[in-house]
Amino acid sequence: MTTQYLRSISSTGIHNISFSEWGDKANPRVLICSHGLTRNKHDFDTLATMLADQYRVISYDFPGRGKSDWLSNKDDYNYQQYSIDALMVIAYSGAAQVDWLGTSMGGLQGIILAAMPNSPIKRLILNDVGPFISQDAMSFIASYVGKQEVFDDLQQLEGYLRLTHAGMGQLSDQQWQQITTHSHRILNDGKVGLLYDPGIRQAFKTSAGEDVNLWPLWQAIQQPTLLIRGENSALLSQATADKMTTTGPCADLINIPNTGHAPALMNQTDISAIQRWLNN
Repeated sequence: MTTQYLRSISSTGIHNISFSEWGDKANPRVLICSHGLTRNKHDFDTLATMLADQYRVISYDFPGRGKSDWLSNKDDYNYQQYSIDALMVIAYSGAAQVDWLGTSMGGLQGIILAAMPNSPIKRLILNDVGPFISQDAMSFIASYVGKQEVFDDLQQLEGYLRLTHAGMGQLSDQQWQQITTHSHRILNDGKVGLLYDPGIRQAFKTSAGEDVNLWPLWQAIQQPTLLIRGENSALLSQATADKMTTTGPCADLINIPNTGHAPALMNQTDISAIQRWLNN
């Protein structure tokens, strides 16, 4: 799938947002896919391919991730900036409303957009994230995000990703290779680094010492919502997930066994469940 680019704006000027697109551009059913904190748009390649006969699917890289530009002002790695970029992606689609699938940080972005007056979100799918994240979970993420890990080769990087992203679930060797291929950059000395700006840590660490509490936003959401939770998730507790089914939009809940944070959504069973919900 060819990477395309659109332009957005931050405090220091114009930056490019990379995205991929599947399906018929004339299809009014548009699904936007939004990845997690250190991930990228290719996490949705398999899902998008399976849904392309029914949806126009657009997945994009947050600034500082994947093939999107790194921001000069690292303080701009925040949800105000991310909302601007997300709205630029939605504007590109030309659709008055879109369905939104967000993993982790991409899901928080979906909550923010869905709670807005005159929201462009028609239906919301949250992959292993909710309106409450404990301080402990935030501190754990802060302990590794932005570290400038260096690897001798892709095989060494794959071993690292298998460890740090074990919560994605039971993936095949081919799937781990695919994740690795789209998660690396070649450094000046020929070694291998992770494909995101270490500077994202600067803005993230300021909020890592406290709980994330978006329950007021959750109560404002009225759109149909599907919540996907990894059975062993350390980010989304079962108690929070259960509360999400009885408050706000009263989300439908799917628990995925033998996974943590966050389900990869790369197998036919999980994608088919999402497809059925979208078509309901």
